[in-house]
Parts: sequence; C-alpha cells; structure tokens
Amino acid sequence: MTKNKTIIVSNRLPVKIVEKDGVYELSPSEGGLATGLGSIYKTGHNIWIGWPGIEVPEERQQEVTEKLAALNLIPVFLSNEEINQYYEGFSNEVLWPVFHYMTTYANYEQSYWDFYQSVNTKFADSVVAHLKEGDTVWVHDYQLLLLPGMVRARQAHITIGFFQHIPFPSYEIFRLIPWREELLEGMFGADLLGFHTFDDVRHFLSAASKLSTSKYANNVINYNERQIVVEAFPMGIDDQKFEVLASNERVSAHIQSFKESKQGSRMILSIDRLDYSKGIIPRLQAFELFLHCYPEYIEKVELYMIVVPSRDSVPQYKELREQIDQLVGNINAKFRTLNWAPVHYFYRSFPIEFLSALYRTADVCLVTPMRDGMNLVSKEFVASKTDNKGVLILSEMAGASKELNDALIVNPNNIGEIMRSLVQALNMTDAEQEHRMKSMRAIVKKFNIHLWVKNFMDKLEEVKEMQAALLTKYASASIRERIKTAYNKAGDRYLFLDYDGTLVGFKGDIDKASPDEELLHLLANLSEVEGNKVIIISGRRHQTLEDWFGHLKMDMIAEHGAWQKQSGNEWKSLPLLTDKWKLDIRAVLETYTDRTPGSFIEEKSYSLVWHYRKVEEGLGELRAQEIINHLRIMVADNGLQLMPGNKVLEFKNIEVNKGKAALNWMHDNHPDFILALGDDHTDEDIFKAIPEEAYTIKVGGNISAARYYLRNPTEVRSLLKMLCS
Repeated sequence: MTKNKTIIVSNRLPVKIVEKDGVYELSPSEGGLATGLGSIYKTGHNIWIGWPGIEVPEERQQEVTEKLAALNLIPVFLSNEEINQYYEGFSNEVLWPVFHYMTTYANYEQSYWDFYQSVNTKFADSVVAHLKEGDTVWVHDYQLLLLPGMVRARQAHITIGFFQHIPFPSYEIFRLIPWREELLEGMFGADLLGFHTFDDVRHFLSAASKLSTSKYANNVINYNERQIVVEAFPMGIDDQKFEVLASNERVSAHIQSFKESKQGSRMILSIDRLDYSKGIIPRLQAFELFLHCYPEYIEKVELYMIVVPSRDSVPQYKELREQIDQLVGNINAKFRTLNWAPVHYFYRSFPIEFLSALYRTADVCLVTPMRDGMNLVSKEFVASKTDNKGVLILSEMAGASKELNDALIVNPNNIGEIMRSLVQALNMTDAEQEHRMKSMRAIVKKFNIHLWVKNFMDKLEEVKEMQAALLTKYASASIRERIKTAYNKAGDRYLFLDYDGTLVGFKGDIDKASPDEELLHLLANLSEVEGNKVIIISGRRHQTLEDWFGHLKMDMIAEHGAWQKQSGNEWKSLPLLTDKWKLDIRAVLETYTDRTPGSFIEEKSYSLVWHYRKVEEGLGELRAQEIINHLRIMVADNGLQLMPGNKVLEFKNIEVNKGKAALNWMHDNHPDFILALGDDHTDEDIFKAIPEEAYTIKVGGNISAARYYLRNPTEVRSLLKMLCS
C-alpha cells in the first residue's frame, strides 16, 4: 500500500529552466524555501507542483514533464498571456501593493481577476489529478489564495495547509480589493493558515470576521461547520549553509579583496530586490543626511548597496530605479574625494559566495523595508557573523523585527532615526556587539527553516485531530433504530428538549415562533407515555413557556435554568440570584441597538438578550463581536456569563446554566434512558453535564460535544414520532 503523500504547491517550481541550443537544462534553485522544503518533496512519493518559469511550447511539454518528474516536480504550464495577467497583473499589481500598504499603486483590472481565477483553477486541476485520500496539500503564497477553496470544493476531507510569505494588511486596507470576499473564501479552504507574525494573524482574523459570516474565538475560525486555525510561524533560514560558507575558499578570497579595497574604512551593507516596499530611497536619504551631519565620517565609511533587478519594465519599478540612480549619483557627486566614493551601487544579482563575503566583512547591515513579511537578509547577515561582530539596523515593519529585537530597531520613514542608529552602530563597543549578536544568532539557529517546516506540518496534523475530535456522527437510520430500541427497553425515561431551533425553526420575529398543532400533539403524546418525563429546557421567558405548554403534563425549565417548574406545581426561581447588573449592561446594549437597525433587546428575569436576526448580513456579526469586546471585562467583574447563540448574544448569571439545571432535575433519580436535544451554545452545557451513556443530539451542525447530530427540526420531530409509535 502506498503511503500518504504531501503535495507542495507554489507559483514557481524550485528549479531554473533554461533552453540552450534547443535543449532544456535544469538547475536547482537556491531559495530558502526550496532548501527548507527539500526535506519534504525530495523524499518518498511527495511532489511539488508549480510553474516551471518559462513558456514551454505544447509539443515539448511532455519532454519537460519527464525531466521534472525525475526530481519529484510536476509542472503547471502557463502561457505568456496567463503570466502577464495572473502573475504580473493580479498578483503583483493588486495583491502585492495592497498587502504592502502601497494602495496607490494598485490597479484593479477585471481581466487580471479573470485570469487569476482561471490560473488558480489550472493549479487546482493539477493538484486534484495527483490527489489521493489521506494526502496533505501545502499551498504557498499570495499567487494562489483561491487554491485551498478550489481543492476543498472537490475533495472535502483532504488536509490543506496554506502559508502566506508576505504581510497580510489590516482590514481597512484589505477591504479596498473588489474581490476581497472571494479571496477570503479561497483561503477558508485551508485547515491551517500560516503567517509570519502575530500582527498578520490579527489582521486576517479581523478581515475574516468583518467580511464573511465566519466567527472566531482565540485563533480558530468557525466557517461552514469547519474549524480553521490561524497561526504565526516566523520563517527561518538555513543557518548551517551560511555558517559553512564562512570557511569556503571562494568566500575567503572575496573577503581578502574587500579588505584590501576598503583601506581601513568601515562598510555598511544594504541588499534588496528592486521594490517600492523596501524603503531604498529613505535609506539613501538617511545616509546622505548622516554624511552631511557627521562630516568626520567622510572617507571612513562606505555604503555597499546591492539592488537585485526585478520587474524593471513596470512603470513604478522603472521610475524607482531611475530615482535610485539619481540619488546615488547626487550623493557620490556631493561627497566623493579623490580616493573615496561614499556609495558603491550594484544593480545586479551576485552568487551566494560573494554575498556571504559581504555579510562577513560588513560592519553594519542596514535593513529598512517599509513593509516586509519576514525579511531573510537580516537573518542571513546574523547567521554569517560567526565572530559575533557587527551591528544589524532593522525596520520595525519587517517581520524579523519581532524576533531579532537585539538589532537597532528603526521606523523606516524616520530618516533622522536611521541616521542616529548608524552613528550608534559605528560607535558600538565590541562587547555590546558580541552580546547582541550572540543573542540574535541563537534565535536564528534555533528557529531555522527546518524547524519552521516541522512546526507547520506538526500543527497541521494537530488541527486535523482537533477537527476530528469535534465532529459528531450523523444520527442515521440505524442509529435512530438503536435509540428506539433503548427507549423501548427502558422503564424510566428523561427527555430534555430545547425549543427554538430544535423543535421549531427560527422565525425573524421571536413572538411568532409559537408551537403549531402538530408539535403540541406530538409533545402531548410523548408526555402521556408511562415512564416518560418530558422536560422543555429553553432560554425563553417562563411566562411564555407557561402560555404555550402549561396545559401539558410536562416539566419546564425556562431562561436556561433561572426558572423551573415540575408538572402540576408552581414556577420557582433559583434562590439568591441578583439582577442589579442589568442596568449597566443594558445601557451599553442600547447604544449598539440604536446604531444597528433591526436589532432589539429582550429582557428576562435574570438575563438580557441582544437579538440580531433581522440585521443586515455581516453587520449583525460585526456588532456582536464589538459588543463582546466592549463588555468582556464588565461581564467577568459581575460574575456573569456571555453566551453567543444563533443570531443572539445572551448575558446571564453564571449560576444559570442548562447543564446544572438538567443535573439538578435528575438529582437522586437514575433514569435508564436519557435523551437530550439542542441546537446552540447553551445546549452544549447539557451535553457535557449529563452521563456519557445518554443519547445527546445536536441539531443543525456537526461540531458539538453531543454524540450525534440531526440536520433540522423536521428530523427531530420525525425521531420523536418514531419513539411515540
């Protein structure tokens, strides 16, 4: 039997393909991700699906597919038009600028979106073609946000992880995208959503709760009867690779030549891809200001600036490149001397040995992006410093700043602060440099790329176990037969029945949900059967239950247990309850009701309920979340419980609880058959409180502490009729 496999999916495959004299040649990519995921895709039956990086004519696709198959790689072939519209277009002209807070650069073209959907579908076709039951899919990055949802739609039970390598913007920014709901829907297909930082997690949860019907608690989203966990996994680098490079011959040769050319001056290093999110212009301005304010450093400090070419045919990038050229030219013209130039600027990429030599030689590394998911340059610099000398100046907007807090942290927009940090770095004692660098090196070593991969995969497995534990079995015909048999054998039976959402469906107007003739007839029949004790256990007011069911031979528990009545007796309320807290809570609820058309407050003896059944979809959920955040502390201080239910929020005394009420009802009684049916949060208390062998059934959802679930009140009634017959 073949073992379950992992399928990695990213926009690009981890190889470079070039055509030389009509032959396609493959060379492995050096990227950090390729290194980290090598441990997965190079073993067993695992595979990596992605675009090979060039347009391959149809007649040669088979040849390329075979060459890639030897490396466990599966190509998704894309035409130049698809790359232009989906990758250059939607990914890099909509998502990239918006996710990096550069919204003025965003270009919301409909054709970009159409291609983004169709290419994501192409990827989904490829994934599904290679997918078997029990496999795990790990999708990477913003080019494939729709993919998890597309795969989930075709294979509901598959395990899917998603990791975003760039920042996730705040709700206010994300909502600018015209197709924001569809993007969220796509991401909701995953079981685990990973981001670099906790800030990104918070932003995503906020956008999810405001732009969809999902609910979240802690970092778990409930959406369409599924749990999706959202977690921060700060990505690391292959620290070993950079440590080993330290003793490489070519690196040593480069270091030697740098030292000779430096002639005793100090080196500040800056390495970036050409991009407006990298803060290159303010960094140059800060360096210019530094030379202007501290002329004593002229001829003593040099800035080595490497900018790796990227998309320079795009207008914004072309313009940025021209600005950099101009600014570097101005600084050099203004400050250069006969034997010294302040800025050494290279617009090209270099082999890793050359970069390693730069990292090892540099006294200061200047990393000041305006916005960056993680920024691995900062970690590569730290990993290369085996002698623990050197200073890292790092932007607070880079994900890495959350871990490398022994760097000098700066606001990338504040050129004065960057300048002051340069002075501090150049004057830092060896002892302080070593202290800071050792601490950062320990972090980079521990949280390396291999731990990142392991943490993500372990968490994904944990999420699947959590989901499975929460899933409840459907009460199929055979299970109902089993319940009927147990019911017939028993002589003493307790039936706990919730009302709204269980015996009747939800009505927009709560006063219109009165029981129909069929239900009254069914309950009368059930309560007449010898040995049956039928207990309606509801959040409704006791007066309402009395009006509806007072004539039947049933027990009633109202307001979640605050009021109780044995058949034939008077209503009693729980002793020692107070309702003094209501004034304060009510005042807050009224302000939200005034701002939320369609919402209203229902007052019960010992609880207050805020209803939002009639509120515009989305707005009600948003307001409910706001109320929860607003009143969380007041609720705790007053010894209250806040219960989110189906389109309601209920505030009640903590002693009032359906589970306690049900246990109280059975006090000193040991019925040989117990059935409990309920549909919301408050009924979970009963399912957890009553004995394990009881038949507990959740109505309308399969996430519950109950043993079984039924889909709707119609199925509940047919089960109860079956018991009567």
